[in-house]
Amino acid sequence: MNPTDHETAPRTGPDRSSTDPPDALVRHLSAEECWELLEDHELGRIGYRLVDEVHVVPVNYAVVDRTLLIRTDAGNKLLAAALESDVALEIDSVESLADGRRVAWSVLVRGHARVLGEDEAHRYDDLPLVPWVATPKWEVVAIVPEAVTGRRFQLVPA
Repeated sequence: MNPTDHETAPRTGPDRSSTDPPDALVRHLSAEECWELLEDHELGRIGYRLVDEVHVVPVNYAVVDRTLLIRTDAGNKLLAAALESDVALEIDSVESLADGRRVAWSVLVRGHARVLGEDEAHRYDDLPLVPWVATPKWEVVAIVPEAVTGRRFQLVPA
């Protein structure tokens, strides 16, 4: 996988929390904090490469056992998953605090995609993976994480 701006973040395991002070302008998130944010949200952007093109598209997702699941139909996302391509999924947000400060955070999951077989996919029929567009999305793709990193930023006052 190619390095990203998150690459400078320390790789934090499940037992290790961030060593950045809580009031730092940029604070690296622990793996646990990253997974909490991933579990609390459902919309992200997935990036993948097909041949010589990079694609980035919005997706809704669900987290099951620290694997990200998306539903899709025939198209580029399904092809990338069938090829078990390297992928990245990013989520972020900007929040206003009670004291008037604004903070932003970003979580990046890097790994590979794979298409779930029919039997395995049916285990997730009850997940809240509702497509944005009312078209059938029969295929379930798993994003198997290899690295999960995140950062929280204090923003410049507006």
